[in-house]
Amino acid sequence: MNAPHNLFNTLQKFDLGNGSQGSFYSLPALEKAGVGPVSKLPVSIRLVLESVLRNCDGKRVSEASVRALANWQPIGTRTEEIPFIVARIVLQDFTGVPLLVDLAAMRSAVQRLGKNPKIIEPLVPVDLVVDHSVQVDFAGSADALQKNLEMEFRRNRERYQFLKWGMQAFDTFKVVPPGIGIVHQVNLEYLAKGVLSAPSTLNSQPSTIYYPDTLVGTDSHTTMINGIGIVGGVSAALKPRRHAGPAGLFSHAGRRRRASHQRVA
Repeated sequence: MNAPHNLFNTLQKFDLGNGSQGSFYSLPALEKAGVGPVSKLPVSIRLVLESVLRNCDGKRVSEASVRALANWQPIGTRTEEIPFIVARIVLQDFTGVPLLVDLAAMRSAVQRLGKNPKIIEPLVPVDLVVDHSVQVDFAGSADALQKNLEMEFRRNRERYQFLKWGMQAFDTFKVVPPGIGIVHQVNLEYLAKGVLSAPSTLNSQPSTIYYPDTLVGTDSHTTMINGIGIVGGVSAALKPRRHAGPAGLFSHAGRRRRASHQRVA
């Protein structure tokens, strides 16, 4: 359980309606502190700013990054990077399986060094949706769906066993099995929450911090999630093993974002 900072006096509390209190980082409070004209920023920029502010620790994310994004200008040379830490990651199986292989290899390497392999863990929640390997072998009959699913599991048994291991081995890694829907549908209808939460502390007491749902994914249609007000880019292949995902300062918020071309080197 992490103790949240209170940079610029932006950590605010509110009544959850059940006798307890939650907390969040207030962008109006950030503007009130004179950091920048936050209320004039596009909504998508403000959502990213909340993440930068919330994750500001002086190491991965600096106060200078908060100030720079709070003073974002629609026209200007983009030379700086945003240490944008997304709330979650969504993968499809073609790109997600190699990523899980990398995580497993890192755990093996750590174990060979005599360390605890459990220290290798995705830094944010990861959902992998199995849909890209689905094929249609049977059609035109009432039992076509069931036959296709049975064939799917026989054809990909080894891959699915590996994915099941990953779901059991990593606390923040979850798998949506085939037959539920395509990744974009699952993301929109099941995975998207709008507002996420995490254990925290408030006045030295256990509490919950609330923050906007943001994500990156490994499929070109990930940005469909923007339609329900959730900031979602692509190019997530290396994000689970990075401390922060640098993104170029946005050039056209809400239409074309350089976050869709995040560097992963």
